[in-house]
Amino acid sequence: MHESTRKNDGEILYKDESYRIMGACFEVYKEKSNGFVEPVYQECLEIEFASQGIPFAAQAELEIHYKGQPLKRRYIPDFLCFEKIIVEIKAVSKLTDEHRAQVINYLKATGLNLGLLVNFGHYPKVEYERIVL
Repeated sequence: MHESTRKNDGEILYKDESYRIMGACFEVYKEKSNGFVEPVYQECLEIEFASQGIPFAAQAELEIHYKGQPLKRRYIPDFLCFEKIIVEIKAVSKLTDEHRAQVINYLKATGLNLGLLVNFGHYPKVEYERIVL
């Protein structure tokens, strides 16, 4: 469905940064488990990212362009980490193609290359996908 998570030379794209982000997600899931609504996980991740020294912007508006012109419409991913990785969180029983498409659209619209789709609603462990353009 989505492209490889490796760069052309076989190296995983933003390996260290994404490892740190997912570590924070695992910590939140360990503490809260599943069953909460998305805004609860959003706030928990803000606290966890800050405590782990992970640079992030929560719900930052990302500019979209059409033929070089900025649009009034903005994309607002849950997090932008390290100024280059989109983190979109969900609290659903299972990730769907619509969730994946949302992250792919964020990447295409912003020119960024890596999105992490993280689902805190899954049981018995957090579900996540790396989406690379």
